[in-house]
Amino acid sequence: MTLIKTKYNRRSFLKVSGAAGGGLLLGFSWLNGCMPAGESGIASIPNEWFEINGFIKIGDTGLVTIFSPNPEIGQNVKTSMPLIVAEELDVDWKNVVVEQAPLNTDIFQRQIAGGSQSIRHGWKALRMAGATGKRMLMEAAAQKLSVPVSELTVSQGVISHQASGKSLSYGEVASLAATMEVPEEVELKDNKDFKLIGTKVKNVDGQKIVTGQPLFGLDYQREGMLIAMIIHAPAFGMKIKSFDATEAKAMPGIKDVITVNTWPDEPQWSDLSAFRELIAVVGDTTWQVLKAKKAVKVEWEVDTALESTADHIERLKKAVESDQGNVARVDGDPDKAFAEADEIIESSFTAPFLAHNTMEPMNFFAHVTDTKAELVGPIQTPEYLEHSLASLLGMSHEQIDIKMTRMGGGFGRRLYGNFANEAAVISQLMKAPIKLIYTREDDMTQGAYRPAYRVKYRAALDADKNMTAFEVKAAGVDDPPLFANRYPAGTLAHYKATEVKVDSNITTAAWRAPRSNFIAGAEQAFLDEVAEKVGKDPIDFRLELFDKAMANPVGEKNDYDAERYAGVIKLVKERSNWGVETPGIKRGMAAYYCHNSYVAQVVDLAELDGEWRVKKVWCAVDCGIVVNREGAVNMMEGGIVDGLGHAMFSQMTFKDGKPDQSNFHNYQLIRQEQAPLEIETFFVENNIDPTGLGEPPLPPVIGALANALYQATGKRYYDQPFLVS
Repeated sequence: MTLIKTKYNRRSFLKVSGAAGGGLLLGFSWLNGCMPAGESGIASIPNEWFEINGFIKIGDTGLVTIFSPNPEIGQNVKTSMPLIVAEELDVDWKNVVVEQAPLNTDIFQRQIAGGSQSIRHGWKALRMAGATGKRMLMEAAAQKLSVPVSELTVSQGVISHQASGKSLSYGEVASLAATMEVPEEVELKDNKDFKLIGTKVKNVDGQKIVTGQPLFGLDYQREGMLIAMIIHAPAFGMKIKSFDATEAKAMPGIKDVITVNTWPDEPQWSDLSAFRELIAVVGDTTWQVLKAKKAVKVEWEVDTALESTADHIERLKKAVESDQGNVARVDGDPDKAFAEADEIIESSFTAPFLAHNTMEPMNFFAHVTDTKAELVGPIQTPEYLEHSLASLLGMSHEQIDIKMTRMGGGFGRRLYGNFANEAAVISQLMKAPIKLIYTREDDMTQGAYRPAYRVKYRAALDADKNMTAFEVKAAGVDDPPLFANRYPAGTLAHYKATEVKVDSNITTAAWRAPRSNFIAGAEQAFLDEVAEKVGKDPIDFRLELFDKAMANPVGEKNDYDAERYAGVIKLVKERSNWGVETPGIKRGMAAYYCHNSYVAQVVDLAELDGEWRVKKVWCAVDCGIVVNREGAVNMMEGGIVDGLGHAMFSQMTFKDGKPDQSNFHNYQLIRQEQAPLEIETFFVENNIDPTGLGEPPLPPVIGALANALYQATGKRYYDQPFLVS
């Protein structure tokens, strides 16, 4: 049992309750959304609700609403975060309704979906919210029963007094509990007493998703709402010279064609746009606006350099081969070690720009009046958006109300709220509620790409084939992919890490597992190459380095825990029967640490109709306590398929500043028949506080695939995408 000081007082709870009380209705009933149909024992819909604290409402029938504070992007936080509250509240999950909380930074900390950090940062606060609610309900019951709180026990929303045999349900004491003072200190459960955490719980929106109920930003409707779409320059480095919208304005349903500049005076981290002046077409319906867009005649002019992929490849190569760059870490004397080496192994790896390609393209609803701004839509960073809007619209934060819808994918794209800024400015200029909608082509050609990268590795070997030094030099367009303090840093006496930035006017942005999404695969493929040169099994080679890091670590800033890192490798080795050859199967392995979690994977390839296909991926994970085993497995499987697909097929290329790809006919994503036939995930069981899983499964599988392809074909795969010439 752990005692924890409560952070919030009644005033702050009441403040959020006022904002959350109405909920995010989105024009449909949420109340039955997550309740299993037809199951007995489910509390009926209450006649009256009572606010227990900012996270919890309890109805007079015992039905409980738990607010999920963070944006839901498909990472299951809308299920997992309320699950943690419900665990400490000690309520039956079948009597819980989950509702998306509004933006309220006074009570809900870090309302951001990014960096796989929601569970990690919310863990204690969510537990405290549940434990606080439980304590207030127990105090109310003690008052009603005229017994000490210490004599009460709770199980599944029922408070019992053993000596008298009396009991009260949460619903029976909720009204009194809502008047109780927030306790200064509450008790958290021992991990061994968890009843919900660690089990498999279905996604609370699952039924709505598969039955097509309105959940997403594109579903949002408001009476009198207009539709807006944008026109941006066809190439990076170009801007509007002039345009003629006479024909478009005369078309049925079209209200206006205007230019908008959506760059705030006080830009936030989340403000990103290569095309700051846009043309907006506004009309009654999507179809009318789509047709009018084509009728607008625009003359563009060159503003800055028109770049091409061939230029990027050459500039990145020049960067890693030059003497330039920021030396981020040096251990020992790597120059001397390489000079004295008996053999040096050297390889370079590259990866292209990638688009995010969310299934739901960017969109946002905005209704801006003289006194307030109401915005509804899919955004990973509502806090940053609020700051940007205050600057753009000349309003206070109190005048801005942001509600979050479920997102049809994000992968980092919705960290950047330029589309919400655009919606707000268009609404302000049109003096009407509008919904901005991007087409797929708008989304793919507008910018915010995973940067293009190149990295060069060197390893020095002595006469006995021992690796004596390691060097990495990494370059990226606007964002080098280096993590100087990650493995194998800390395992070798001589180590050097250097990074170089290559400037560009093509907009780059965070993309699922930023930087790790490239460097992990390159590093793990290079280590395989070194293991082969020294004649060792790839897993044994890696474990020997971790043994060194545990016995005699080099440096004081190693990001990882060598024991946990080695632990996932040993687990995947055991479960996959590594070392036992199976006829017709070629396999590769990789392991990586990022976003506070450890993942090791083995990829099995099988030849089918003359092509090597991913038959199975074995995946070992150490993310601390597994909150929702159902969601955790889903995240691992999704990340693995995403990583394999992008490594094999995907790329954004440019010529004269113009993207060559604009939609899925020329930007290849993984197809269903190309996905692994089977993925088996297993977790390291421990009592370490949980971390995130949205990003960690993706980076290592790229290295495991490259190593498996080498075993199958005899060819090393240095350049992504692997299977596109």
